[in-house]
Amino acid sequence: EAVCDGNTGHAEVARVIFDETVIPAEVILDIFFTLHDPRQLNRQGNDVGTQYRGAMFYADDAQRELFEAALERAKGHWDGDLVTEIVPAETFWMGEEYHQDFFAKNPNQGYCNAVVSPKMAKVRQAFHSYVK
Repeated sequence: EAVCDGNTGHAEVARVIFDETVIPAEVILDIFFTLHDPRQLNRQGNDVGTQYRGAMFYADDAQRELFEAALERAKGHWDGDLVTEIVPAETFWMGEEYHQDFFAKNPNQGYCNAVVSPKMAKVRQAFHSYVK
């Protein structure tokens, strides 16, 4: 909850755990850049503040290189400068339970309905072989 206030210096993030034999990391990253507008500095949609900055946190050099390659691919799909940060991962703190699977639990909530649903429709169309 403290991160939402914007005074901690932390960012609201999602930890993504997946099976590489089911969906490749490159596809996960391409989906990220379909959902996330990498041109917006310190905001996503109506949410504004450094806690909403676009960032990817890597655990090792191999992951950093994977993220950098994904950012390069994303440049082909977005006009303007991309400002998504690629930085070393530090401590990850799990958000409160009500933040977990928020869209799945609250599909009719205003933000989810107006912002997330259209983005998910775009992802389902572009990545239909991976996303239900």
